[in-house]
Amino acid sequence: MFTESSLLEHSYNYTPTEYITILFLVLSSVSFVLHTGQAVYFRTWWTIPTMVFAGLLEVLGWSARLWSSKSPSLLSPYEIQLTCTILAPTPLLAGNFIILGSMIQQLDAKYSRIPPWWYTIIFCSFISQAVGGGMAATAVGKGKDPTPGGHVNFRCSRKLNSLPATITVYILLASEFFVRHFNDEPLNLHRNDSGDRGAMDFKLEIMSAALLLSTICIFIRAVYRTIELTDGWSGRIISTQRYFNVLDGAMIIIAMYIMNIAHPALLLDTNLSEFADAIRYLGARIFQ
Repeated sequence: MFTESSLLEHSYNYTPTEYITILFLVLSSVSFVLHTGQAVYFRTWWTIPTMVFAGLLEVLGWSARLWSSKSPSLLSPYEIQLTCTILAPTPLLAGNFIILGSMIQQLDAKYSRIPPWWYTIIFCSFISQAVGGGMAATAVGKGKDPTPGGHVNFRCSRKLNSLPATITVYILLASEFFVRHFNDEPLNLHRNDSGDRGAMDFKLEIMSAALLLSTICIFIRAVYRTIELTDGWSGRIISTQRYFNVLDGAMIIIAMYIMNIAHPALLLDTNLSEFADAIRYLGARIFQ
């Protein structure tokens, strides 16, 4: 069992730079306010538990890091920022899954390997992995071994290892759909289906580019976080602040602003059907 003083030695292994935390706090707050306003103005309520919630987690995470920059000896802000920054990309990626499902519906699902609503269902399974990674934050507060080789670190790393793999599968499925749509090559099951395919107009092209860039940013962050935890709680990666600022903070900020600018309400005919299916599925999994 670790004492609180010894646990503190295994937190950041550095003191967060105050002006950097202020910069990211301001940037995340602006994006969060914009996403909230856009959700209300456009009545895209499904963005509240996805993009808006991701923004809120980022604001809380960077607020805690600012707190740590002023009081580096406190454990509570470290726990808060660790939990929030690990979980924040999950609802943001959920929004990407829902957007892709909506695009597939508009462009014709016969080019997709799986039904459009399944992209949101995949997200529901993805939640458990990210939440498992976030449990690492509370482990420190309970006095569990946070050092390399500890059980908490191992379980957390194993769960987060699946995140890049999940995103990779998502990218491959999306790439296949867009290639098949471009070449007008439906899957064999739908080759006899009649009807014109949906047109890839300028708005959908912008949405596709935004979706790609946002997903790449989240993927980079997922790979970084996996390597970080594999390296251990006192390893060189987790102990280097600039790695976190660039490969975690900046990647999520960029992904959030991409969706502010290329908001699905401006570019897609969005609805709640896919998200409602996911909520029902997740509820059944939780309460079964």
